[in-house]
Order: sequence, then structure tokens, then C-alpha cells
Amino acid sequence: MLMKKFFTALMFAVAMLTAAPSQAQVKFGLKGGLNVTDMSLSSEVFNESNKTGFFVGPTVKFTLPIVGLGIDASALYDQRDAKLKGDDNSENVSLRSINIPINVRYTFGMSSLAAIYLAAGPQFGYNIGDKNVFSYVDDEGAEGFSLKKSNFSVNVGAGITLMSKFEIGATYNIACGKTGEFNVIDAAGKQIFSKGTRMNSWQVSAAYYF
Repeated sequence: MLMKKFFTALMFAVAMLTAAPSQAQVKFGLKGGLNVTDMSLSSEVFNESNKTGFFVGPTVKFTLPIVGLGIDASALYDQRDAKLKGDDNSENVSLRSINIPINVRYTFGMSSLAAIYLAAGPQFGYNIGDKNVFSYVDDEGAEGFSLKKSNFSVNVGAGITLMSKFEIGATYNIACGKTGEFNVIDAAGKQIFSKGTRMNSWQVSAAYYF
């Protein structure tokens, strides 16, 4: 029911922006920030730590001042790093992606100089870095950790707009599927263990609109 309401709101916003182009305001800008990633992975496989990263890229914002409704979209280079620690070794994991978040926004102003906004929407990610993070092969078989080629997630956040040009926001990015997978294969080539992982992130961003 919640997902149905979200998509209904998204389609409503798109319809309004299409039906009233003369009222819509379009602004282009640049967005960047930091993220702290929560990688869910069983402690039976690895313990994870050092979950840091950053993102940067162009952004565009469509707003309808009459109703306070709008949409923003970005194309962000996103890097998320973590260290996986096992009993005998440790490995660095670096997910490098082009992320495309598309958010429905609702803005309400406190004054002509500042406004608060709420935002939520889907995010599409495309892995442009290494897919196979690491692998070990011996006489008993093989084991390794790999990242997916693409991923889908949902953003929920809020922030403040200053002087219609600056924005500072906080977002929680929720992965909706596997981000990576740990597999163990025996000497005969049969998979004997598989465990998926998800990367959820807290993100703090700053944006400037021209």
C-alpha cells in the first residue's frame, strides 16, 4: 500500500509538471556529499568496518511554487568503501557507481530566505568499478566476493534551502536488493555456500543551483 501511494504521488507530480510547463521553474546545479554505509553481511563470513564514501555530480530541480511540489534528479559519481575482516585475512571493498536518484519533493517556506523540503524517490545505480572484488582458489575449491552490475534503492530525506540557491540535506538510502554476494564453490565446481549483502547509506549533501 505504501509503495502504491508513492508511485501515485510520483505520477501525479510528473503530470502536473507536464500540464503546466509555464509555471514550472527549472534550476540546474551541482551536488556533492558524504555517505556512511551500513553493509549487511553475516559475521560467519566477514565482519565489516570503515564504511565511508562520497558522491558528486550535476543535478536538476523542477518546482511548482503554487503547490510546493516538485521533482529533482541527479547523475552522481558515488564511491563507497568498506573493509571486510575475516579470521585470517581482510579485504577492501570499493563500490564505484553512477547513481541516478529521482525524488518527489514537497517544499514549505519559513521566509523568503529559507525553506524546508521533504523528498523521497527511487534511485538507479550502475556499477562502473570492479565487479569481482576478490577470489581465492585452492585444491579444495574457491571462494570470492563480487558486486552486482546494477542496483535499485529508495531515498527518504529532508533538508533546507537557503536563498533559493543553496541546499543542505540528509538522506537515508535503502537498498532494495543484493548489492554483492559471497560464494563458496567446492573442488567439483558445486556451489556449497552463498550469502548476499546490501549496502544502505546515510548521506549528507550540499547543492548549489545556478
